[in-house]
Amino acid sequence: MTRINDYGYFEKVLENLDKVNETQGENIKKAGSLMTDAIANDRLISIYGGGGHTTLVMGEMFFRAGGLANINPIMETGLSVFNQALKYLEFERTVNFGSSIMKYYDLKKDDVLIIFHNIGINAATIDAAMEAKKNGVKIIAVSSSFWQEEMPQDHFIRHPSKKNLFDFADVAINDFNPVGDAVVNIPGLPTSIAPLSNIVDFYIAHLLEIETVSQCLERGITPPVWSSANEPGGDEKNAAYIEKYKSRVKML
Repeated sequence: MTRINDYGYFEKVLENLDKVNETQGENIKKAGSLMTDAIANDRLISIYGGGGHTTLVMGEMFFRAGGLANINPIMETGLSVFNQALKYLEFERTVNFGSSIMKYYDLKKDDVLIIFHNIGINAATIDAAMEAKKNGVKIIAVSSSFWQEEMPQDHFIRHPSKKNLFDFADVAINDFNPVGDAVVNIPGLPTSIAPLSNIVDFYIAHLLEIETVSQCLERGITPPVWSSANEPGGDEKNAAYIEKYKSRVKML
Protein backbone atom coordinates (compact mmCIF):
# COMPACT_ATOMS: atom_id res chain seq x y z
CA MET A 1 0.00 0.00 0.00
CA THR A 2 1.36 3.40 -0.99
CA ARG A 3 1.56 5.93 1.81
CA ILE A 4 -0.12 9.23 1.06
CA ASN A 5 2.20 12.16 0.47
CA ASP A 6 1.39 14.53 3.33
CA TYR A 7 4.46 16.69 2.66
CA GLY A 8 5.86 15.95 6.09
CA TYR A 9 2.71 16.82 8.07
CA PHE A 10 2.65 13.61 10.10
CA GLU A 11 6.27 14.08 11.15
CA LYS A 12 5.64 17.70 12.11
CA VAL A 13 2.66 16.70 14.26
CA LEU A 14 4.74 14.03 16.01
CA GLU A 15 7.62 16.45 16.48
CA ASN A 16 5.31 18.91 18.22
CA LEU A 17 3.74 16.20 20.39
CA ASP A 18 7.18 14.84 21.30
CA LYS A 19 8.33 18.30 22.36
CA VAL A 20 5.33 18.59 24.68
CA ASN A 21 6.06 15.14 26.13
CA GLU A 22 9.74 15.83 26.64
CA THR A 23 9.46 19.28 28.23
CA GLN A 24 6.02 19.77 29.79
CA GLY A 25 5.76 16.79 32.12
CA GLU A 26 6.27 18.75 35.35
CA ASN A 27 3.77 21.39 34.28
CA ILE A 28 1.20 18.71 33.44
CA LYS A 29 1.73 17.19 36.90
CA LYS A 30 1.31 20.58 38.61
CA ALA A 31 -1.85 21.24 36.64
CA GLY A 32 -3.12 17.76 37.46
CA SER A 33 -2.55 18.48 41.14
CA LEU A 34 -4.70 21.62 40.97
CA MET A 35 -7.41 19.71 39.11
CA THR A 36 -7.27 16.86 41.63
CA ASP A 37 -7.57 19.38 44.47
CA ALA A 38 -10.71 20.73 42.78
CA ILE A 39 -12.24 17.25 42.63
CA ALA A 40 -11.27 16.54 46.24
CA ASN A 41 -13.00 19.76 47.32
CA ASP A 42 -16.07 19.15 45.11
CA ARG A 43 -15.29 22.14 42.88
CA LEU A 44 -15.84 22.48 39.16
CA ILE A 45 -12.92 22.71 36.73
CA SER A 46 -13.68 25.53 34.32
CA ILE A 47 -12.34 25.78 30.78
CA TYR A 48 -12.14 28.81 28.51
CA GLY A 49 -10.96 29.24 24.94
CA GLY A 50 -9.87 32.76 24.03
CA GLY A 51 -11.48 32.83 20.60
CA GLY A 52 -11.93 31.00 17.31
CA HIS A 53 -10.68 27.45 17.00
CA THR A 54 -9.26 27.40 20.53
CA THR A 55 -12.84 27.22 21.77
CA LEU A 56 -13.12 23.72 20.25
CA VAL A 57 -11.03 22.18 23.03
CA MET A 58 -13.87 22.95 25.45
CA GLY A 59 -16.08 20.58 23.46
CA GLU A 60 -13.33 17.95 23.52
CA MET A 61 -13.22 18.02 27.33
CA PHE A 62 -16.92 18.56 28.09
CA PHE A 63 -19.51 15.76 28.41
CA ARG A 64 -17.06 13.48 26.61
CA ALA A 65 -16.68 9.73 26.89
CA GLY A 66 -13.81 9.18 29.32
CA GLY A 67 -13.78 12.86 30.31
CA LEU A 68 -14.17 14.45 33.72
CA ALA A 69 -17.77 15.09 34.70
CA ASN A 70 -17.00 18.24 36.70
CA ILE A 71 -15.80 20.19 33.66
CA ASN A 72 -17.50 23.58 33.36
CA PRO A 73 -17.06 25.15 29.89
CA ILE A 74 -16.98 28.95 29.94
CA MET A 75 -18.71 28.96 26.58
CA GLU A 76 -19.61 32.12 24.74
CA THR A 77 -20.90 31.26 21.28
CA GLY A 78 -19.95 34.72 20.04
CA LEU A 79 -16.26 33.85 20.44
CA SER A 80 -16.54 30.42 18.86
CA VAL A 81 -16.33 29.06 15.33
CA PHE A 82 -20.12 28.58 15.50
CA ASN A 83 -20.51 32.33 15.15
CA GLN A 84 -19.89 34.10 11.84
CA ALA A 85 -16.12 34.12 11.31
CA LEU A 86 -15.61 37.85 10.91
CA LYS A 87 -17.84 38.51 13.91
CA TYR A 88 -15.95 36.19 16.29
CA LEU A 89 -12.68 37.66 15.03
CA GLU A 90 -13.87 41.11 16.10
CA PHE A 91 -15.13 39.83 19.45
CA GLU A 92 -11.82 38.19 20.33
CA ARG A 93 -10.08 41.51 19.67
CA THR A 94 -12.60 43.55 21.68
CA VAL A 95 -11.35 44.87 25.01
CA ASN A 96 -13.47 43.85 28.04
CA PHE A 97 -15.44 41.20 26.14
CA GLY A 98 -13.51 38.41 27.89
CA SER A 99 -13.90 40.00 31.32
CA SER A 100 -17.67 40.26 30.86
CA ILE A 101 -17.84 36.52 30.16
CA MET A 102 -15.85 35.74 33.31
CA LYS A 103 -18.08 38.01 35.37
CA TYR A 104 -21.15 36.10 34.17
CA TYR A 105 -19.69 32.72 35.19
CA ASP A 106 -18.67 34.20 38.56
CA LEU A 107 -15.66 32.04 39.46
CA LYS A 108 -14.54 32.27 43.08
CA LYS A 109 -11.23 32.29 44.95
CA ASP A 110 -9.29 29.03 44.49
CA ASP A 111 -11.53 27.80 41.67
CA VAL A 112 -9.51 26.23 38.85
CA LEU A 113 -9.64 27.66 35.32
CA ILE A 114 -7.89 26.24 32.26
CA ILE A 115 -7.40 28.85 29.53
CA PHE A 116 -6.51 27.63 26.04
CA HIS A 117 -5.25 30.07 23.44
CA ASN A 118 -2.21 29.18 21.40
CA ILE A 119 -1.50 32.85 20.58
CA GLY A 120 -2.12 34.10 24.12
CA ILE A 121 -2.04 37.85 23.53
CA ASN A 122 -5.50 38.88 22.30
CA ALA A 123 -8.03 40.94 24.25
CA ALA A 124 -10.57 38.18 24.90
CA THR A 125 -7.86 35.98 26.40
CA ILE A 126 -6.01 38.57 28.47
CA ASP A 127 -9.15 40.25 29.83
CA ALA A 128 -10.54 36.87 30.91
CA ALA A 129 -7.25 35.99 32.63
CA MET A 130 -7.07 39.38 34.35
CA GLU A 131 -10.64 39.08 35.66
CA ALA A 132 -10.07 35.55 36.91
CA LYS A 133 -6.77 36.45 38.58
CA LYS A 134 -8.40 39.45 40.26
CA ASN A 135 -10.85 37.04 41.90
CA GLY A 136 -8.16 34.66 43.16
CA VAL A 137 -8.82 31.94 40.58
CA LYS A 138 -6.02 29.44 39.92
CA ILE A 139 -5.14 29.58 36.22
CA ILE A 140 -3.72 26.78 34.11
CA ALA A 141 -2.69 28.38 30.81
CA VAL A 142 -2.09 26.38 27.61
CA SER A 143 -0.45 28.51 24.96
CA SER A 144 2.66 28.98 22.83
CA SER A 145 5.78 30.80 23.93
CA PHE A 146 6.59 31.38 20.26
CA TRP A 147 3.55 33.55 19.62
CA GLN A 148 3.86 35.41 22.93
CA GLU A 149 7.57 36.16 22.47
CA GLU A 150 7.77 36.70 18.72
CA MET A 151 4.72 38.88 18.07
CA PRO A 152 5.69 42.59 18.09
CA GLN A 153 4.68 44.53 21.20
CA ASP A 154 2.83 47.03 19.02
CA HIS A 155 0.93 44.41 16.99
CA PHE A 156 -2.71 45.45 16.75
CA ILE A 157 -4.14 42.15 18.05
CA ARG A 158 -2.30 42.54 21.37
CA HIS A 159 -4.24 43.53 24.47
CA PRO A 160 -3.53 47.19 25.40
CA SER A 161 -1.65 46.01 28.52
CA LYS A 162 0.87 44.19 26.26
CA LYS A 163 0.60 41.25 28.69
CA ASN A 164 0.91 37.60 27.68
CA LEU A 165 -1.33 34.79 28.90
CA PHE A 166 1.57 33.11 30.70
CA ASP A 167 1.97 36.27 32.83
CA PHE A 168 -1.22 35.29 34.69
CA ALA A 169 -0.66 31.54 34.94
CA ASP A 170 -0.20 29.55 38.13
CA VAL A 171 0.82 26.75 35.77
CA ALA A 172 1.93 27.47 32.19
CA ILE A 173 1.86 24.63 29.65
CA ASN A 174 3.66 25.36 26.40
CA ASP A 175 2.10 23.86 23.26
CA PHE A 176 4.96 25.22 21.09
CA ASN A 177 2.60 26.28 18.32
CA PRO A 178 4.61 28.08 15.62
CA VAL A 179 3.64 31.58 14.56
CA GLY A 180 1.19 31.13 11.71
CA ASP A 181 0.08 27.65 12.93
CA ALA A 182 0.09 26.00 9.48
CA VAL A 183 3.26 23.99 8.79
CA VAL A 184 3.04 22.36 5.36
CA ASN A 185 4.42 24.03 2.25
CA ILE A 186 3.56 22.63 -1.16
CA PRO A 187 5.56 23.86 -4.15
CA GLY A 188 3.53 26.27 -6.23
CA LEU A 189 1.53 27.70 -3.31
CA PRO A 190 3.10 30.51 -1.26
CA THR A 191 0.70 30.01 1.68
CA SER A 192 1.34 27.30 4.29
CA ILE A 193 -1.44 24.79 5.00
CA ALA A 194 -2.27 22.16 7.65
CA PRO A 195 -2.28 23.75 11.15
CA LEU A 196 -1.06 22.05 14.32
CA SER A 197 -2.76 23.86 17.18
CA ASN A 198 -5.94 21.85 17.74
CA ILE A 199 -4.24 18.46 17.41
CA VAL A 200 -1.65 19.40 20.03
CA ASP A 201 -4.07 21.18 22.36
CA PHE A 202 -6.53 18.26 22.26
CA TYR A 203 -3.63 15.99 23.20
CA ILE A 204 -2.67 18.27 26.10
CA ALA A 205 -6.31 18.30 27.24
CA HIS A 206 -6.30 14.51 27.45
CA LEU A 207 -2.91 14.48 29.18
CA LEU A 208 -4.45 16.72 31.85
CA GLU A 209 -7.35 14.29 32.25
CA ILE A 210 -5.04 11.28 32.46
CA GLU A 211 -2.80 12.95 35.03
CA THR A 212 -5.77 14.10 37.10
CA VAL A 213 -7.39 10.67 37.17
CA SER A 214 -4.04 9.11 38.10
CA GLN A 215 -3.50 11.56 40.97
CA CYS A 216 -7.08 11.08 42.19
CA LEU A 217 -6.58 7.34 42.44
CA GLU A 218 -3.23 7.81 44.20
CA ARG A 219 -5.05 9.89 46.82
CA GLY A 220 -7.89 7.39 47.19
CA ILE A 221 -10.38 9.63 45.39
CA THR A 222 -12.83 8.24 42.86
CA PRO A 223 -12.65 10.64 39.88
CA PRO A 224 -15.96 11.61 38.25
CA VAL A 225 -15.67 10.26 34.70
CA TRP A 226 -18.34 10.12 32.01
CA SER A 227 -19.13 6.89 30.20
CA SER A 228 -20.12 7.08 26.56
CA ALA A 229 -23.79 7.99 26.42
CA ASN A 230 -24.07 5.80 23.31
CA GLU A 231 -22.76 2.55 24.79
CA PRO A 232 -25.14 0.05 26.39
CA GLY A 233 -25.89 1.25 29.92
CA GLY A 234 -24.17 4.59 29.32
CA ASP A 235 -27.11 6.75 30.32
CA GLU A 236 -27.59 4.75 33.49
CA LYS A 237 -23.92 5.08 34.42
CA ASN A 238 -24.00 8.84 33.85
CA ALA A 239 -27.27 9.51 35.67
CA ALA A 240 -25.66 10.21 39.05
CA TYR A 241 -23.23 12.75 37.56
CA ILE A 242 -26.04 14.48 35.67
CA GLU A 243 -28.00 14.72 38.92
CA LYS A 244 -24.95 16.10 40.73
CA TYR A 245 -23.74 18.64 38.17
CA LYS A 246 -26.78 19.73 36.13
CA SER A 247 -27.62 22.62 38.44
CA ARG A 248 -23.96 23.72 38.66
CA VAL A 249 -22.68 23.46 35.07
CA LYS A 250 -24.48 26.02 32.92
CA MET A 251 -23.92 24.14 29.64
CA LEU A 252 -25.08 20.70 30.88
